[in-house]
Amino acid sequence: MVNLAMGMRILLFAGKGGVGKTSVAAGTGILLAERGLKTLVMSLDPAHSLSDAFDLDRRLMDVNKGRPFAVAERLWIQELDVHEEIQKHWGEVYRYLSLLLNVSGLDEVLAEELAVLPGMEEVSALLHVNRYAREKAYDVLILDCAPTAESIRFVSVPKALEWYMEKIFRMERNLFRAARPVVRRISDVPLPEDAYFASIERLFQKLRGVDAILTDPGTTSVRLVTNLEKMVIRETQRSFMFFSLHQLGIDAVIVNRVLTEGAESAFLKALIHQQQSYLHLVTSAFRPIPVFTAPYFEHETLGYERLKKLARALYGDTPPHGILYRHQPVKFLSENGHHRILVHFPFVSRDEILLHKVGDELIIRMGTFKKNLVLPRAFARLKPEKARLEEDTLTISFGGDHEPA
Repeated sequence: MVNLAMGMRILLFAGKGGVGKTSVAAGTGILLAERGLKTLVMSLDPAHSLSDAFDLDRRLMDVNKGRPFAVAERLWIQELDVHEEIQKHWGEVYRYLSLLLNVSGLDEVLAEELAVLPGMEEVSALLHVNRYAREKAYDVLILDCAPTAESIRFVSVPKALEWYMEKIFRMERNLFRAARPVVRRISDVPLPEDAYFASIERLFQKLRGVDAILTDPGTTSVRLVTNLEKMVIRETQRSFMFFSLHQLGIDAVIVNRVLTEGAESAFLKALIHQQQSYLHLVTSAFRPIPVFTAPYFEHETLGYERLKKLARALYGDTPPHGILYRHQPVKFLSENGHHRILVHFPFVSRDEILLHKVGDELIIRMGTFKKNLVLPRAFARLKPEKARLEEDTLTISFGGDHEPA
């Protein structure tokens, strides 16, 4: 069990679009609220569907202007309104971008629409996460992530912004301060005023500390949601790699829409057989991370009771807010030109280790144990040279180009 007296628990549900992340996140929130925990489920997907999952009148969310909305006792949902967030946090930045686009010849309405840059929604969500964590506003915060690419951008933003503020921001601010009077005499192109930079600095101050919250395994856990389809499993492996690169703790893989035995038709029997094969692939690819399965229901999973039924089938007696796996499963390290991967491998013997690399995938065999690991680009062009097992950690060293020049 997690000691919630120490702070807010954060659960990120991530995966490919259409696998049922929203339903799983919403159902998890229902179980936690019914266990007495003050819970907020927040949508990070621009195509919000939380209110649809709860089968609410859409207008209820529209009039709430992106604020948390109570759907049951101790349970709130939140769908961020990017335009409201711009008014609160992006005022000067948005105004400058709109002006710049309008001066370039774009229609004013179009300029205002295009001034909503990629990343604004992710930063806005991070601002809420940081504030809720600081204020301990909830016992559990559940993040219903956007599809994989946007989810990666969400967790990448803090480090990218910190690098910009430390390396570029001050120099850029001073440069524009000096150039502004000169440029005004020779050009109509507007340069950002100092209020623009002040707005960015205020944003950064409000975001300070959020990266530590996301990478603290005692606070934040990622749960990857997948289906038993080869392309979906492959993308889930990539998500696993990216979240590991960003040092976020992954404590479970959730396989949604699993067909149960007992079908009469040949078509369904073949589909069940295929799913069982892919379920074995998921178990081996993500071992030792626990794999939870949810059945394929006859009806669409909409509304409070059906969402709760899904979550109960998924977790059983397992506390949904618990830390389901307490180790960082994979670490990618690059030090002084040497590339290494550390893989947590409990309960395996010191049998011969076999490594086989196919494209960007590393296949690890140890006796009867097999694991498939998707590699980052920096590792994919190298070849594995040696591996050693110490206690429950396998260290794989890389070197040289995999393909001859």
